[in-house]
Amino acid sequence: MSYPANAEPSPNMVTLTYVIYGLHLFGVITGLTTAALVVTAFLTGWPSIIAVILNYVKRGEARGTYLESHFRWQIRTFWFTLLWMLIAGLLAITLIGIPIALGLVVFIGLWVFYRMVRGILRLLNEQPMPI
Repeated sequence: MSYPANAEPSPNMVTLTYVIYGLHLFGVITGLTTAALVVTAFLTGWPSIIAVILNYVKRGEARGTYLESHFRWQIRTFWFTLLWMLIAGLLAITLIGIPIALGLVVFIGLWVFYRMVRGILRLLNEQPMPI
């Protein structure tokens, strides 16, 4: 998706986008520093839930700017994480699937961290996220 050259987001929306990334990363860090896993903290922790709600409430204001792609990136990260965690949960039901599920959970945690850091770095450079 291409964005019009003159579509500049408001400073408040840029700040909000940083806050949303921060909320998601807070969820990830909480998972690393507590007994909770990264992905369960990301999906069930209040910071990420607040972040995804803000994404949905404010994404209309980001439309037409490079921030629109960041909002889509954050929303998709949340829902794909949930999908992959459901798959890992189904795998964990079987004895053979438990090691695969544990490996998948670790991979998902790293993937979420990567996506949040990559998003922040691109936001710092005022660049849209890839589609």
